[in-house]
Amino acid sequence: MSDILIRAEQASLLLGNRQVLRAVDFEIIAGEIAIFIGPNGGGKTSLVKMLLGLYPATEGLIERKAGLKISYVPQKFEISPFLPLTVKRLLNFTQKYDDETLVEVLETTDCEHLLGAQVKQLSGGELQRVLLARAMISKPDILVLDEALQGVDQAGEVQLNNLISSYSKQHGTAILMVSHDLHLVMKSTDKVYCINGHICCHGKPEQVQHMDEFKDIFGSLADQFAVYTHKHDHNHELGHELGHEH
Repeated sequence: MSDILIRAEQASLLLGNRQVLRAVDFEIIAGEIAIFIGPNGGGKTSLVKMLLGLYPATEGLIERKAGLKISYVPQKFEISPFLPLTVKRLLNFTQKYDDETLVEVLETTDCEHLLGAQVKQLSGGELQRVLLARAMISKPDILVLDEALQGVDQAGEVQLNNLISSYSKQHGTAILMVSHDLHLVMKSTDKVYCINGHICCHGKPEQVQHMDEFKDIFGSLADQFAVYTHKHDHNHELGHELGHEH
């Protein structure tokens, strides 16, 4: 499979008696940033779970590279307000790391000062930074973000998106993002996949914006799509575009 980390061929998914996905062809390669967009209920998260093996494909083929390491950041992370859980303990939850390693990974997401903080006291943006750090600490081949930036303010969203892009380029990590936000689609993305029960269309952002299938799904929003075209004419260091409107 060379640099191909996951490949799906005519993969379909039934959940109960409902056809959630049909005839999906897909591949993600090392270092690639791919975004799944589409309407609510279109099967974006189900497709991710099928690709990761959490849902077995009902038909078709899914191949994963041997020894593939995947980290997952969920849309919501619920924690009891009564649970005394520090950031350090959360990062050590499945495997113990020394403090130097923990600080280093928290520096990657610009939140090393939160190592001793209580998770329940973190703001939404701080929590997402910590969860990203937790996903990065195992040095995965694929980092999966399922609406992981939802609820973060616009400035923080731009920062985290740039951080994710920089991390991907630096480490050769593939990024698979589920999003409904067209603002993100044009930012540092290699491929866009429109999902509505199947892959309606896919390609580079500047290609997808002109496709009829994309316009059918997003309607008038599609007309604004070109506003967010990312020209790749600047670097993606953390904070470089803080507060910049796209």
